[in-house]
Amino acid sequence: MSSSRVVILALREFSGRFIFRIAAVLVADFRSISNGFPPFRTHRSDERLIGPLLTLVEHEMLLAARKGGSLHVDCSLDLGRTTATVKVGVDAWSWQGNSFPYLETCNERTIYFWAGESFQPVSRYTTSLIKLVPTPWGAPTFEIDGIKMLPTAKVSPYADAERKVGLIQPRGKVILDTCGGLGYFASCCIQGQAKQVHSYEKNPDVIWLRSLNPWSPQVGGALSLTHADINEQIPSLASESVDAVLHDPPRFGIAGELYSQAFYHQLARVLKRKGRLFHYTGTPNKLTSGRDVPNEVVKRLRNAGFVAEVNGDGVLAVKK
Repeated sequence: MSSSRVVILALREFSGRFIFRIAAVLVADFRSISNGFPPFRTHRSDERLIGPLLTLVEHEMLLAARKGGSLHVDCSLDLGRTTATVKVGVDAWSWQGNSFPYLETCNERTIYFWAGESFQPVSRYTTSLIKLVPTPWGAPTFEIDGIKMLPTAKVSPYADAERKVGLIQPRGKVILDTCGGLGYFASCCIQGQAKQVHSYEKNPDVIWLRSLNPWSPQVGGALSLTHADINEQIPSLASESVDAVLHDPPRFGIAGELYSQAFYHQLARVLKRKGRLFHYTGTPNKLTSGRDVPNEVVKRLRNAGFVAEVNGDGVLAVKK
């Protein structure tokens, strides 16, 4: 029996469930170190705050049912993942034995969550305004200061993530997900039977959005989520410790360090030989930005030891 198992059993016997959870975290830390990754703190599935979520679509369905005298209406309360039967009343509607008020106002570009006493927008303002935004596809995108972080014009952001994850062929691989965002890359990796996905996310408000988004994956098992800046953490990762990399940084003007030659050398260092990298760049307008970001990325990745070429709205590279 391993030493870590002995410790867990002893602590469980001594102090019960609370201490056992602490021991489990310590063992997870030990395992992450042994895999070449620093200790991480995961956001457990029981910390998710998902309850009824409303958009303009559901709001109008509820009002129409009330106006028409219906006793029940079928709608989605989790952004299109499932359908729920809601009991319609004059002053409130009810679901799973709980009563909720009708929204007084509803913005078409806002998602509302139940905050215990009222519905509130899924948005926060600390250093910038960040919010979860509904899409016609169900899976939401998010915005920072009004700038959309995921493509939604022609395809679901989740379907877009599936295509990009497919480029790195996740099955059986250990994957570094540098900028986790809402977790769509990580979710597609898990569905693609990745062995392990190590996600990093710098912004605590993005992690909060994940806790309210039913399309974001739950952390645990093959998926870990570290609240940290990957640019600061990557020097501590072991060389050739991952089979593939997904790099989806904010735009160049916000996070230029994640497009730097030094960072690309670090990606090459932690990636195994023949390992694949997909780097999302977007398609910034050359005339307005004055830069050809995708081809700048290609050049720097080649200097770091990759074979790289533009692929859609990003760059696909393979370490030599």
